[in-house]
Amino acid sequence: MIKHLVLFASLTSALPAVAATLDLPANARIAVQSTAAASDIAIPVGAWADGALPTFRTTGTVHKSAWHIDTAHLTTGQILAPLREQLIAEGFEILMDCDTDACGGFDFRFNAEVIDEPDMHINLGDFRVLTAQRGTGDTAEIVYLIASKSITMGFLQWMSVTPDGPDSTAEIVVSTKTPTIVYDDFGHEIETNGHAILADLEFQTGSSALGDQDFASLGQLADYLNANPNRRVALVGHTDAEGSLAGNIGLSKKRAQSVARRLTQDHGVAASQLEAEGMGYLSPRASNLTDEGRAQNRRVEVILTSTQ
Repeated sequence: MIKHLVLFASLTSALPAVAATLDLPANARIAVQSTAAASDIAIPVGAWADGALPTFRTTGTVHKSAWHIDTAHLTTGQILAPLREQLIAEGFEILMDCDTDACGGFDFRFNAEVIDEPDMHINLGDFRVLTAQRGTGDTAEIVYLIASKSITMGFLQWMSVTPDGPDSTAEIVVSTKTPTIVYDDFGHEIETNGHAILADLEFQTGSSALGDQDFASLGQLADYLNANPNRRVALVGHTDAEGSLAGNIGLSKKRAQSVARRLTQDHGVAASQLEAEGMGYLSPRASNLTDEGRAQNRRVEVILTSTQ
């Protein structure tokens, strides 16, 4: 499931409304939002340099929102990558796309427009910024995004500016789809951190049966393994703390085995590169006292174990 941010904007009263749809992980929840017409705002369009932050000052209907993503496994790049691709598909031009130090670090953070804590948290050691524009002059639409992380949670700031007009609106709606999880560089992720989470996998409730659809994370893992036949990984299933330990260990191992079968049968990965194990609820990533925490704990991880 995915939540969608949808911005509807009428460029003038004589033009039809256009929509840009952006996908967020299903466990994202909105922390704060506001919409104000005839507002003036300065949007960053470049990194902090020579003691100044390049901005584009514009006036229009300004929509602001902050989102919390209950996940520790998505990087800031992964949070923004699907949004970037969607904006490009919708006809936006990317004006700025940088992370932490490249954006200007501390100086960028404290000179850019940012929603206040605790609704939006900026980790000075880990954030990414994206600014995009569609159209020019009085009809231009601007989207300005910041992704950041704490130890246990992702944060996304969304700001957009659209021309004022009688039909201008800014609205967020919810839809459902299978999420697309994109690693900036899967090989770098697993070789640097030693593991990665296959975050888009879907299993039937209480079942080890993997869904029939294509999963982006499996494609990325398969591409990596097929390109590196000397690499060996362990697929490790995890569950929440509902039920007995023995039952959850069995279920989590069967889910890992389902993933291994899909990789060998549909993606051509050599079985000798894979092993499948289950940890049940013995390695949680979050509290099992909340629905959000239990959702984070139900996962399959891939761990780089050795070379052959």
